[in-house]
Amino acid sequence: MSLPKTLAEDVARNLVMVARLIDEDPEQAYAYSRIALRLASRVAAVREAAGFAAYATQKYAEALAEFRASRRMTGSVDLWPVMADCERGLGRPERAMAMAGEPEVQKLDKAGQVEMRLVAAGARRDMGQIDAAIVTLQSPELASSAVHSWTPRLRYAYADALLEAGREDEAREWFGKALEADKDGATDASDRLAELDGVEFVDALGDDEHPAEPAHVEERATEAPAPAADDEDQDDEDDDDEDGPAKG
Repeated sequence: MSLPKTLAEDVARNLVMVARLIDEDPEQAYAYSRIALRLASRVAAVREAAGFAAYATQKYAEALAEFRASRRMTGSVDLWPVMADCERGLGRPERAMAMAGEPEVQKLDKAGQVEMRLVAAGARRDMGQIDAAIVTLQSPELASSAVHSWTPRLRYAYADALLEAGREDEAREWFGKALEADKDGATDASDRLAELDGVEFVDALGDDEHPAEPAHVEERATEAPAPAADDEDQDDEDDDDEDGPAKG
């Protein structure tokens, strides 16, 4: 859909701000996305950007509605994995698992299929099926020595699942492999390795001004509480009826 030039420029400026702020200030990015949405709600790129901004602020019901709207406009399956992850965020892992078995997954590119595998493994863990989560992550992509953009997160997810299953030695190995592939710092694999070794890094410029010594780390929970689901409006309920996967 084409927009008048002035309106298109206003929308573009807001979308640029969404992209610029979504990592460092997701709430502000969300605010810009709402402006773009008011200006051009019939543009698929605007609905997609609004979805990612809502997703970044854990407004999963809203994000899911926006992703579905974008998908209806474009016919693309690219958003399928993040839509499934929204179902997880809403406390519906069984629906995420159902989406993992839909034909849309076969239409995804390799990166999209890896993302779907990560979401499916997360859904298994949500349901307490840790062994199944580990099996879900075992794949040619995990075994490959080639490094892609998704490699660090895939290895990290596998290490984290192994650790939850009590397989600490294997977890340490895979956190190490994740760290080797993680040139951009996409994961905290180095911190997880330090925790497994029972050390933490202390500020070397502390009050005593002496070099920091390794200290034992007390055991602590690593799982954050699941976000509370936002209330869905009637439009979202209609979307569920039209596009939502059947419960598994």
